Amino acid sequence: MRTGERAPRGRVAIVFGVVALALAVAAPLALGRGSAGSAVTNYVSYVGGKAGKANPSLAPVVIGAINTQGGQVLIGPGWTAGVQTAAQYVNNYLGGVQGHRLVVSTCFTRSAEEEGTRCGQRFANDKRVKVVLQGAVAVGNQSIYAALGGKKPVVGGVMLLPVDAQQKNAFALFGTNDSVLGPWGTLGKTYLKAKTAAVVYPQIPGIDYGAKIEKASLDAAGIKTTLVGFDANATDLTGPLTAAGAQNADMIVPQSNAAGCVNIAKALEQLGKSSTPVVSNPLCLTPDVAAGLGGDLPKWIYGIASTLAFDKTDAGAAPFVKALTQLKQPKLAADAWVIVAWGQVLTTVKLMNQIGVNKLTSANFTTKIRGFKGPQALGAPSLQCGKYPAEPAACNDQAQFFQYLGKGQFKRITGFLRPPSGFKLGG
Repeated sequence: MRTGERAPRGRVAIVFGVVALALAVAAPLALGRGSAGSAVTNYVSYVGGKAGKANPSLAPVVIGAINTQGGQVLIGPGWTAGVQTAAQYVNNYLGGVQGHRLVVSTCFTRSAEEEGTRCGQRFANDKRVKVVLQGAVAVGNQSIYAALGGKKPVVGGVMLLPVDAQQKNAFALFGTNDSVLGPWGTLGKTYLKAKTAAVVYPQIPGIDYGAKIEKASLDAAGIKTTLVGFDANATDLTGPLTAAGAQNADMIVPQSNAAGCVNIAKALEQLGKSSTPVVSNPLCLTPDVAAGLGGDLPKWIYGIASTLAFDKTDAGAAPFVKALTQLKQPKLAADAWVIVAWGQVLTTVKLMNQIGVNKLTSANFTTKIRGFKGPQALGAPSLQCGKYPAEPAACNDQAQFFQYLGKGQFKRITGFLRPPSGFKLGG
């Protein structure tokens, strides 16, 4: 799930969801036990609001929202639509924030670090903005924090870069890219009963670090792991897979962008390893991968730190799909960045309601979110911000895993898992 501060050659479109799954999410979803048994199913109750519309005559509550989009780096452009639709839902159905309309003020970075300074200064100087939400930001991150100067809390979903994870005033409600890779070792040991693993990755800044985290997790689980990188422009990956021992490994772990996912899948077919469990992060869950493989995704196991809207066993999925349907935007449910954005907004509103509009300050919000233990709407059943000293922003270190069956059908094979005992973030 990890990406670098700069994209590899060509336009990068990494969307944490499969557009083709829109039909699947439109189907009826079971309302049984959620993936962790504590799914959030009632948004009015969750946010502590009042059913109905916000009062337009009251002064609005304004939150900042920063995403990377409009340029060559497109990690999660759907996040912005997620925040905007979530705010619309809050105002139309959850009574706003104690009756006040929730207004989203957006700012985007595209390709230059100084764009982060512009966004950071804008929100630092806007007295109405007490909280800043962060999406799939991969450009200008350092400058954003420098401009904010630690004075306003930053609420993230899955935060992408090391500088994000190291912020003491940032809160990644769905985890950092590193923290949510920790459960790979637990899956390998407890579910796959693996003794050996092969991890392969393109040598792209950020993605390579995520591969090292996966190896650290697998090592902590007692799984002998070989880590092999390959040139980001390479197309024949039989060599790297062979060097990693994929031909004999009990599990294979691709930590890659979409192009690498396609080439890894093709190479595994050539090696005759299509039946060996392959455990991927959501970077391989893209339409580009399906197109590169003739129209469908690899039948791998995929880990993710949020609800999947098409998971019929997750009670938390149905109200999310219903909410977007009420807003006439059901297809957005297929994009996991939208799921993350809704989780960020709902929890932000929940905490604002607890504080009260008259007492809403950046300092009070920071105190409140630092003590938030979950469950997280559309996310993990429990949170612990600051658990890892190396990454204080990481509030979650859990992921759940799905087996892809083909033709848009997924089967959840685990609930939310934590890293194995002995795992230390950063290896």
